Amino acid sequence: MGDADPAAAAAAAFAGAQRAAGAIAAKHRGDLDGAAELLAAFPDADARAHSFQLLAELALSILRAQTGQSMDELVQELSLHIAAAAISGPPAG
Repeated sequence: MGDADPAAAAAAAFAGAQRAAGAIAAKHRGDLDGAAELLAAFPDADARAHSFQLLAELALSILRAQTGQSMDELVQELSLHIAAAAISGPPAG
């Protein structure tokens, strides 16, 4: 993969992040089949993982810009929410 065109690789990464966002949106509107189709469209597990990582980083960057919190503060807060969800289950919605 080191031989790939950097612009093409970046375009693929952002397309994957958009697909990941679409899968989340579909799930939250109750379209489980649509979410499954979007997830199945990833070429492999690595591509899916990288896409969701990029999506998470972009979402945290937006939140950081809006709240003024540092990335460390946001990640710490997110970690606390993850721990709480592990105990009580994820929030509805």
